[in-house]
Amino acid sequence: MEHYKSWSGIKGRLEESLCDPLKNRITYFLTRYHKVHDAYGRAAIRLEGKELVCFSWIEMYRQEYAVSQITRNNLASSYKEAEDTLKSDWDKNCTYYDMDFLEAVQKFFHLSIQDALESDNYIIKVLAVLDRRVGKRTLKQICMKMEYLNYPDWVKQFYQLRFDFERITLWDLRLSL
Repeated sequence: MEHYKSWSGIKGRLEESLCDPLKNRITYFLTRYHKVHDAYGRAAIRLEGKELVCFSWIEMYRQEYAVSQITRNNLASSYKEAEDTLKSDWDKNCTYYDMDFLEAVQKFFHLSIQDALESDNYIIKVLAVLDRRVGKRTLKQICMKMEYLNYPDWVKQFYQLRFDFERITLWDLRLSL
């Protein structure tokens, strides 16, 4: 992962890129527990102070445990193969930790908005759909395609949030055809 200078700089950059209806409503949170072994932490995306999703160091232990179970039972020949096997479950259940979030943010900063919307990384998709570079026309196309309905619930909530704040409904889109 690319080294970052300060969380406040990253947070500022993320919050500046939010679409107008979500500015000052969505906040990004990260804390590090420096006195704990390996300085574990947690990250979150909040709407008006309520956590919509959390990326905690506890999830790192869940990931490690799941990988060790698969490799111990010879269901995978390598750590990477075990991770690949478990990725869909981690995506579905949001089994990510703070460093997964930070890594996704760093990747997001280097992607075009279109590439971010099409990313295989759900965290990057979430950051993209909240971004001001995604306009109403693109949102309407996303809504009409309905692919987001196949995403895990924790991801769908961000798409629905953006649609709601932009007053975009599938019903209205279908009526306009």
